[in-house]
Amino acid sequence: MTAPRVSDRSWLIAVLGVYLASGLSISAWLVRVPSIAHELHLSAGPLGILLLAQTFGAFLSVSASGMVVMKLGAQKTLWLTFALMMIGGLGLAAGVSFVHSIPMAGLGLGLFGLGQATFSVAANVQGAAVERAVKKQRMPLMHGCFSIGTVIGSVVGTAMTALNVSVFWHMFSVYLVVIALVIVAMRYTRHEGGDIHPGTTGLMAIVDSGGGAFSVRDAWAEKRTILLGLFVLGMALAEGSANDWVALALTAGYGATAAVGAVGYGLFVTAMTTGRLLGTGLLNVYGRVAVMRIACVLAVLGLGTFVVSPWIGLGMVAIFVWGIGAALGFPVGMSAAADDPVRASARVSVVSTIGYGAFLGGPPILGVLGEALGVRNGLAVVLVMVIVSLLLVPQLRNPASRGEERSKIGHEDPEARWVNEQEYTGAPDRTPPDEATPMDEALRRRRREHPGHHDPS
Repeated sequence: MTAPRVSDRSWLIAVLGVYLASGLSISAWLVRVPSIAHELHLSAGPLGILLLAQTFGAFLSVSASGMVVMKLGAQKTLWLTFALMMIGGLGLAAGVSFVHSIPMAGLGLGLFGLGQATFSVAANVQGAAVERAVKKQRMPLMHGCFSIGTVIGSVVGTAMTALNVSVFWHMFSVYLVVIALVIVAMRYTRHEGGDIHPGTTGLMAIVDSGGGAFSVRDAWAEKRTILLGLFVLGMALAEGSANDWVALALTAGYGATAAVGAVGYGLFVTAMTTGRLLGTGLLNVYGRVAVMRIACVLAVLGLGTFVVSPWIGLGMVAIFVWGIGAALGFPVGMSAAADDPVRASARVSVVSTIGYGAFLGGPPILGVLGEALGVRNGLAVVLVMVIVSLLLVPQLRNPASRGEERSKIGHEDPEARWVNEQEYTGAPDRTPPDEATPMDEALRRRRREHPGHHDPS
């Protein structure tokens, strides 16, 4: 199966639109967490358990995400999981505003998490393919569009809160816009199928010179992949704890109003957006390791200051520094996991699964700590994981650049390496080197050499 040819620029813009829609959809309910707690009469502990429904669904989803993306392709996966997100989000809104039911709200959050986690993995797979096509760091820009969506969503949510608009009608109006945006953007994404020939992205190619397959199970056995997952775990916890708790920490910890709590959430996502947009250029100039060392230090300083500050003004400044520091962790971790295009989807799945451990364990742990120590003091536990991420920053270096790791295709099948790494499309201005041949010829040669061997490609 092949889709009509989409230019690299159109593809990039389409994926940016997908990320923007994701940010809008999740911020529509995150910014209303204090309102949800008020409507359902929940304190910090029970609220943490309710939020666990979303992260539990996300964890189940992301655990199978690699297999789902390989089976259905990124495009079909995006459509399916987006539908789950919309159904779950509206179910949550109806459970809060109309039924006032904690189980219904929890079911809605669970369905939203079930869709959103694999939606993110599929979007990351598409995003990593775009990076290889344009040969530049673009993943932070894509996650920057996600953050732009959260900023827009937080501004809308703050206005809706101030105007006393119900959670349902707020989320319903936002989701109408999100649905229209996704329908338009998905027309310009590229198909990710099992076929491999000039004209495809090559990202979903799971082949080697022996005709075998690199599976998600194989990725779990790789030391670097696991360490990348732990790096993402700490940075995801720094990001996710703010998304879930910063508004409540301002109202409960600093004694601010619900509107000020919404502003604090908006300040954090604004900082995330700023960090991701500026970070794209910095990464291209200075590289992952140097930039992420500084980013992790900023995250530690900002989060630590927010926990101990006696003044809400300083706390707001700390929120911004915290957001700047946490901004690049998740997208840079995804880019590092996708360094080898042949193994990208399996590795991205594993790193995402480990990263979502933060979203799974974060709400109940912080909820319990919030009940015992106060929400603001409970955030101190996140500092430990961010420090761990700081220590793991060297793992972000591309192994191919230092000669520590080469894929089988890289060593034994230069024809396949050309298609996967250089994104040859047969265009007049993009010709392969003399020693390379098209993938179709490489596959024919393999069949001649191994006539009885099964070739899944």
